[in-house]
Amino acid sequence: MNQADFPTLHRNSQSRHQENSRLRGRYLRAAIAAFTLLAAGSPGFATDNQAGGKPVAGGTLTFGLASDTAIIDPSITGNSITALITRNLVDSLVGQAEDNRFTPWLAERWEVDADNTVYTFHLRSGVTFSDGTPLDAAAVKFNFDRILDPKTTSSYAKSLLGPVASIAVPDARTVVISYKQSFAPLLQGLSLPYLGIQSPTYLRDAKSTTNTVVGSGPFLLESFTKGSGSRLTRRADYNWGPGYAAHQGPAHLDAIVFRYLPESAVRLGALSSGQVQAIDEVPPANFRSVQADSRLQVVTRENPGVNRSLFLNTSKGPFADARVRQAFQSAVDAPGAVKAAFFGSLKPADNIFGPSTLYYDPKIAGSWGFDQQKAAKLLDEAGWSTKDGEGIRSKSGERLSVRFVYDAAAWSASDQTVAQAVQFSVKKAGFDLQLDPVDAGGYTARAAANDYDLTSLYYVRAEPDILRTVFHSAYIPPNGANNARVKSLDEILTKAIGASGDERQRLYAQAQAEIIGQAYAVPLYVVAYQLGASKKLQGISWATNAKPNLYDAWLAR
Repeated sequence: MNQADFPTLHRNSQSRHQENSRLRGRYLRAAIAAFTLLAAGSPGFATDNQAGGKPVAGGTLTFGLASDTAIIDPSITGNSITALITRNLVDSLVGQAEDNRFTPWLAERWEVDADNTVYTFHLRSGVTFSDGTPLDAAAVKFNFDRILDPKTTSSYAKSLLGPVASIAVPDARTVVISYKQSFAPLLQGLSLPYLGIQSPTYLRDAKSTTNTVVGSGPFLLESFTKGSGSRLTRRADYNWGPGYAAHQGPAHLDAIVFRYLPESAVRLGALSSGQVQAIDEVPPANFRSVQADSRLQVVTRENPGVNRSLFLNTSKGPFADARVRQAFQSAVDAPGAVKAAFFGSLKPADNIFGPSTLYYDPKIAGSWGFDQQKAAKLLDEAGWSTKDGEGIRSKSGERLSVRFVYDAAAWSASDQTVAQAVQFSVKKAGFDLQLDPVDAGGYTARAAANDYDLTSLYYVRAEPDILRTVFHSAYIPPNGANNARVKSLDEILTKAIGASGDERQRLYAQAQAEIIGQAYAVPLYVVAYQLGASKKLQGISWATNAKPNLYDAWLAR
């Protein structure tokens, strides 16, 4: 892509402020780290220039997925599989390139005031949704108003929009989003598919949006079936791709089929036999053999954001006591569990943030870790000093049992191995960790009812404001993903979204230290997107959420 094709006028007032320049520099450094290949010798996916040929139009890309999503509407879920699929169906106001530059997309230009409180977007003309509805300012406002409406339960998308004061549409091509306080992370949030724009005509008429999407993107959703997969077909008249794309006009592929293949052996067999051209979550035990196959290619992208972690319910039960939380955290042998599950293909986490996240604090790593002696001492202090014949501790006749509730369909075989390894590890300290798999609906209901002791999740976002989504009291279930149910971080996380660069970094360092020090969470591993594919698949680029972009992708004959 020629950067000169996309002028920098859209930066406008941002470029006038030195502080924002420093912030963009930090984002750039984070992006460079985020997109470093972790697998030694991994060649990456060939672009058309690298391949020495031009993209070929046509063909169906079949993509095997290790985990499923129960909801396809990106406005009402934070599921990463939903993001992967719907990135092809919905467009965003702005794009974000691999180097973290913000580029035009539905908005051809925009202005941001000096305080990051007023964002004015000027939409490109001629864009329509696949049902023929014009994509104008009223459509954008309808989408954002719907997300902000509590009845929509758009917890993650709502957190990305932040504390909106008002949304105005002065004319058909202008959208103005205003805040009472500075909100610096908006552009990054707007670039994600969770804030992608859907047809208001469709949204008004749909009884449920859990299994359908109507957007303005390069593909149309032909079908989606929970537990099976989805089929997308090319939109022939598409001509408004993001500024970071390698081409304009319709997508190269005729269709994309996503198949849910949870068994790693089945998924790998389908890739090796040519039944699918790409898979995610390359089985760790087979990682090197896939990498060595001359017909295949493997790329690993380390995710920014909140690492795969266990979140301890601080509101009730044993984990209401900070000493018990700290003991559990110390009893978890995360490096051992990750090695057993991923055979060295992923890194154990040393912080709530992944290393490629803006304002990640490397000093946190030295403040905690696997320490059985510390765990035993803390449990003794907390009164859990009696052990039964199985080594499980008790207090006043109560057994030290904690329930780990998780969505089984969103939990891979490798994650199951991690959970079992953690279960074995913490038992040595005297914890009876009970694994409690449920379906997606059961998980949501249990979280909303506060019927769990710990859960697990990860969130992919380069912007440190993701901590607000996971640890602000406004997002305690059923309103969001604060499964630790903490309230003490509200002031820090609210201040941080409007603070200057140095102050913002200080606030996020303080938040990271409290999350680990008070054991609200136990980080397990740095999530990475591990994509295996036929070498016939070319032209893939990567989003800042470490997901493959398929708009420029094509299949060599």
